[in-house]
Amino acid sequence: MKFRLYLDNCCFNRPYDDQSYLVIYLETEAKLFIQQKILQGTFELVWSYMLDYENSFNPYENRLNAIAMWRDIAVLDIDASDEIVELGKKIIQKGIKNKDALHIASAIYAKCDYFLTTDKKLLSRNFDEIKIINPLDFIKLLGVNKI
Repeated sequence: MKFRLYLDNCCFNRPYDDQSYLVIYLETEAKLFIQQKILQGTFELVWSYMLDYENSFNPYENRLNAIAMWRDIAVLDIDASDEIVELGKKIIQKGIKNKDALHIASAIYAKCDYFLTTDKKLLSRNFDEIKIINPLDFIKLLGVNKI
């Protein structure tokens, strides 16, 4: 069984953060490793209208384009729907910000196994429907110790 993954916007943008911090560097390497495995077919990537929306505000065209290309690689592209909005409202009631709630709702709707993020507030949250995890912790969970 292939794991179905949803990477949120902060995860996609991790390589553009200050790499002089060790944790950011390691999360970046883990995220790039995961993306390589997506390209190889080991994992399935899910995209959503929320990723399009947030990425559209990226002020750096090269970053915007590099992230947007993953939409074409995704096995599923989730559009806005009443069902996702309703699920998002329930998630908001748990103290999650609106945009984050719609990302999570999209991932749950798509039946993703994991929601990958580097957002510390989201990482502290638990959902029965999906596991929220940092890219580095995801790699550790898989027991990957060599490329």
